[in-house]
Amino acid sequence: MKKIQTVRFGEIDVDEKNIIHFADGMPAFETEHDYVIIPFDEGSPYVFLQSLKTPELAFLITMPFIFFPDYEFKLEEDVMAKLDVKTVDDMLVYVIITIPDGNIKDMTANLMAPVVINKNTNEARQVVLDNSRYTTKHRLFTQKEDKK
Repeated sequence: MKKIQTVRFGEIDVDEKNIIHFADGMPAFETEHDYVIIPFDEGSPYVFLQSLKTPELAFLITMPFIFFPDYEFKLEEDVMAKLDVKTVDDMLVYVIITIPDGNIKDMTANLMAPVVINKNTNEARQVVLDNSRYTTKHRLFTQKEDKK
């Protein structure tokens, strides 16, 4: 077990076999390589991707298929090789959530750059999908028209 400091959860114990490793970091966070997934709440579709190095760095993430059942993409051969992914069953896929101005009903998911984890090795990459129909801001909840 390894002790880490987090802003949200204080000091926590992390089982080293649960450490997610990003060999190249993530875009804009290239020096951050090791993270752990921490549940938001029991039964919640959200989890935190918490940096082991920087207590204040945690991304709110979710599995995209919960909100976007038709979500699909193809990984390039070089990405599959770097992650040592052979089949879809080897992967966990998450997307980063943004909460604009803290307004939960306006949450968006970055479907253009999913976080792909080899669930057998815990090697991970945030993959930017080139020529994708997805954007960085897909709304999780559809806007309902106000009835007058």
